[in-house]
Amino acid sequence: MNRYDYVDLKYTPSHDELIAEYYLEPAKGVRLEKACAHIAAESSIGTWTKISTMSPQIAHKLKPHVYSIKKGFGARSGIAKIAYNPELFEAGNMPEILSSIAGNIFGMKDVENLKLLDIHFPPNIMKKFKGPKYGIEGVRKLLKVKTRPLCGTIVKPKVGLNEEQHARVAYEAWMGGLDVVKDDENLSSMSFNKFDKRIALTLKLRDKAEKETGEKKMYMANVTAETDEMKRRADYIKKCGGEYFMIDILTVGWSGLQTMRNYDDKLNMVIHAHRAMHGALTRNPRHGISMMTLAKCARLIGVDQLHIGTAAVGKMYGSPDEELEIEHEIEEHAFHPVHGSHTLEQEWHGIKPVLVVASGGLHAGMTQKLIKIMGKNIVAQYGGGVHWHPRGTRYGAMGVRQAIDAATAGIPLEEYAKTHTELREAIEKFGVPK
Repeated sequence: MNRYDYVDLKYTPSHDELIAEYYLEPAKGVRLEKACAHIAAESSIGTWTKISTMSPQIAHKLKPHVYSIKKGFGARSGIAKIAYNPELFEAGNMPEILSSIAGNIFGMKDVENLKLLDIHFPPNIMKKFKGPKYGIEGVRKLLKVKTRPLCGTIVKPKVGLNEEQHARVAYEAWMGGLDVVKDDENLSSMSFNKFDKRIALTLKLRDKAEKETGEKKMYMANVTAETDEMKRRADYIKKCGGEYFMIDILTVGWSGLQTMRNYDDKLNMVIHAHRAMHGALTRNPRHGISMMTLAKCARLIGVDQLHIGTAAVGKMYGSPDEELEIEHEIEEHAFHPVHGSHTLEQEWHGIKPVLVVASGGLHAGMTQKLIKIMGKNIVAQYGGGVHWHPRGTRYGAMGVRQAIDAATAGIPLEEYAKTHTELREAIEKFGVPK
């Protein structure tokens, strides 16, 4: 079979086919159409030469189709859409799907740069995944917060505190008005802060904060580890009365995440997904895998909450378009996307929506702008923006909660700060970005 047989710009994909969108820059001397054909071949039934074992029946049934090639943002670049027969994939097996459409193709000599921009999963594949157990509505119900953005913090410093110190910081944050407190991505079970002891002490102070504030509080403990150990840690959190666990979804891998989502059927806990390591895949606009793609895969597998950044409001790399892309379905995926319905909130054949987590360099003064850009269905997480306060974490948390309340009510932060000391102190320290 000639490799150019994979390119058919008159082809119309069926409702059941998986569509992958790629940005590509062919290697020197390779035509764009040829590079697209080679990607389609390598990601499915093809190899580098003609083979005697390729029957016309296999080729006809399983050959993918490059049905769209459009100009990219470079002189020789392009954006290609490839339609794949669903029988090429083991439905419900995310590692296998990505081994196909995001596997060997990244090592091909025919492409200088390649980025998987998006995957459009057909209903017959979607239905084989469990999706979130709770999603937006379920998390809001657990926390008894109907409409306003949820607010939280990450215990800082990331590592270094012992178990008692960690639990006390969490308690002070809850007492200041925050809904959730989480471990950071690199805190697991350290020589100076053992997992089991930290969980028991922190959840004990969570209970105390709930009684004293009359509000529901949540602790997101990081279970990231080898798979059997993750199960044990999740069991222990449940035993201590916890309702959440957190996973670094990329470093544990898609199979680790799927295992924990399946295991959660017996635990009924909320899964908070941290995207640590994503920048290695997403940051280069010309090569890798987009955060949109990672977010869709995580949602199908079944995380309830997912970090997507702060739309350039905070410290992490990323533009509003790049990160809002995750919240919006792209009609014609390019580097200046057209926003449509919410990707993480839209109806997905019984797959519940995911709660967006905004985190990375936030402070109280950014709150109004953040909510204007990202909406109210978010968890706004402030790390240093809470713990900076010279009188302690509680007062930094109070300033954040005041900012959340003001932004929810549509009151300018500067106006609200006139009668709310902690918000005023935060604004005096950090300002209010325009």
